[in-house]
Amino acid sequence: MHTHQLPDWQHAHTFGQHLRRPGERRTLAVIGLNLVTMVAEVAAGLAFGSMALLADGLHMGSHTAALGLSFAAYVFARRLAGNPRFSFGTGKLNAFAGFIGALLLGLFALVMLGGSANRLMNPVAIDFDAALWVAVVGLAVNAASTYILGGGFSSPAAAEDHDHDAHPQHTHGHDHHHDHEDHALRSAYLHVLADALTSVLAIVALLAGKYAAVIWLDPLMGVLGAVLVMRWATGLARSSAAVLLDRQAEPAVVERVKAAIEGIDDSLVSDLHVWSIGPGIHAAIISLVTHHPQPLDVYKAAIPRDLKVVHATIEVDVCPGEIEASARHGHG
Repeated sequence: MHTHQLPDWQHAHTFGQHLRRPGERRTLAVIGLNLVTMVAEVAAGLAFGSMALLADGLHMGSHTAALGLSFAAYVFARRLAGNPRFSFGTGKLNAFAGFIGALLLGLFALVMLGGSANRLMNPVAIDFDAALWVAVVGLAVNAASTYILGGGFSSPAAAEDHDHDAHPQHTHGHDHHHDHEDHALRSAYLHVLADALTSVLAIVALLAGKYAAVIWLDPLMGVLGAVLVMRWATGLARSSAAVLLDRQAEPAVVERVKAAIEGIDDSLVSDLHVWSIGPGIHAAIISLVTHHPQPLDVYKAAIPRDLKVVHATIEVDVCPGEIEASARHGHG
């Protein structure tokens, strides 16, 4: 074979990561919305001397920074997709952003928990009217942000279902977007949803404090919100860490790959590794034993396309017994 023929047997390792993902546009839109609101709240807080407005504006700024991390992951993954230093493309930048986002979300929950516990032990006077105004504005912005980002999945509970080990219902079907595996989008979504949750809980607590004098409900709602946000952060950390650590794909995916290979003649899979290398895409290393080896393209074509195995390395071992039997037959 001549070297000029090699390109016919080679392929790129971008695996679609060079394309702009829908989550990138959604995240950028939400960053813009939150930045405008943050600047308005900080300016109003400084102009009117409202600590509540100033604090909410700075709090929104911290979440905008977390959203910026998700957006940066999209941009870098797209621009570096063709860089040969990334063996399987840049898809894991998405999971990395999700994992960092989960850590920030967990830190936010701890701050909420600490602040709420302090308020339970050391109650302070609350300006209910000003605080309610801030909470309502924050809820409106976060509700809009949640709507923009929530196109890929309907709720954190639905997203957390993907952390389980077996999901046969998610491995069938035709070519479709795998937004539930977009950890950068999920991180951004959970950050704005956490903000929306705290706004709702704050409104409930403030109304109860204003009209029923139930002051202790405000910090108690903070504790409840912190626990729920920590649960979301844990789920996101688990799913993104699984990608970063090359955890074996869901059993249903692995079994379908194995069944597809073993459906070819008398092939038996002796070793199989399937793992995620980006949102909705997998790589596989397959070792098989057979009496009747086929061209590698036959084995690759047998893998169901909806599993999105974009890079497969296949090792074929011919059963020694068959070789010995053929040799004896030839000498006879």
